[in-house]
This record gives sequence, C-alpha cells and structure tokens, in this order.
Amino acid sequence: MPTGVAIRDAREQLFDAAERVLLRDGPSALTSRAVTTEAGCAKGVLHRHFADFDDFLAELVRDRITRLDHRAATLHDAVGTGTVADNLTDTLRDLFGSVAVAIVGLVISRDDLRTRLRRSTPTGIPILTEATAAIASYLTAERALGRIGADTDVDTLAPALIGAGHMLFADRKGTPPEAATVHKVVTAVIAGALTDAPPGTTGAPARDAFVRRAR
Repeated sequence: MPTGVAIRDAREQLFDAAERVLLRDGPSALTSRAVTTEAGCAKGVLHRHFADFDDFLAELVRDRITRLDHRAATLHDAVGTGTVADNLTDTLRDLFGSVAVAIVGLVISRDDLRTRLRRSTPTGIPILTEATAAIASYLTAERALGRIGADTDVDTLAPALIGAGHMLFADRKGTPPEAATVHKVVTAVIAGALTDAPPGTTGAPARDAFVRRAR
C-alpha cells in the first residue's frame, strides 16, 4: 500500500478485505495476517491504524452498523406504501443477504470483541439489535397509519421478524432463500397484526415519528 494513503482509504481497504475473508473462509480464518494478505499490504498497516486486532474488528462491526442507516431510510420511505409484508420482506432480504449474517457469527465467536462492542451496543447482538430497532420504528409508523393493529406490540414483533429472518439465512452455503420463502415467513409472523387498511394510506405524523426514532 503506497505511503501517504488517506487513513480512511486504508481503513476501508482493510474492512473490505476482512469481509472477503469472513465470507469465504468463516470467522475462524479471520486473522490480522489473513486480512493484510487479502488487502495486499504489510501487516504493520493494520496496526498503524488500530490498537490491536480486536480493536480493528470492533471498528469493522461499528462501520457496518452505520450502513444500516441507509436500510432504515429505505424502510422509512416505504411507510404507507405497498404492503407491510412486502416491505419487511425486502428489508430482511437486504439485511441478511449482505455480510450481516457473517458478522453476527464473528461477534458470537469472539468474547473480547463482544466486550468491546458493549460500549456502543450495550445489549443484544450488534447489527441485529440495530436492525430490530429500525423495524420496530417502521412498525410503529405503520401502526399509526392503521395498517397494523393498534394493540400490536411492535417491540415483540420486530425481534420475532429478525429472529425468523436470521434462521432462514444463517449457516447457508450458496443460494440464499428465495423471496417467496422469506415472504411466506414474514406473512406468518405478522398475520395477527395486519388490518384491512388500504396499502396506499399515508400520513405525515407517522413518518415524522419514524424519522425521530430512526435518528
């Protein structure tokens, strides 16, 4: 890696290399040497920007958590449009079709990494916790519009959806589950919450509430 390269660029190259190793070979293969070899740089580059390897991994997870903001924004834009089941299906496929499942496996497998991540994610599993919060905010907005029942417990329904989605995608090799399969599971999970409100119903107050919670 050329000297003088921007720190942010070096970090992103190392993060991307770590993801490739993680997806290809699994958490047990993720070492500092594997990352720098994959990135095509000297091992010292990683330690120049991070205190140690667990610090690097913690920053990798936090960086990927920030990318959930885009998914949350996309879900926000869907409030009051289409169907609730379709919107949730798209979100789960986007979330678990990415590197998220592999990162969850990484976090579960490393005690020191979980300890460090407690500073930013005090409870639950990082990435899944933040994704659950985004879905809960979406469901709250849809509940305000009347598209799901007024008595729906969104704080229970959201983790149920995340858990079901994770079970579909976890520990799979090759082709991920088809959209129809994910949709079938989503429909089953939310069946008791749906109402007969028309799919085009919209409402500014609900959208504003969603934005405040997502931030």
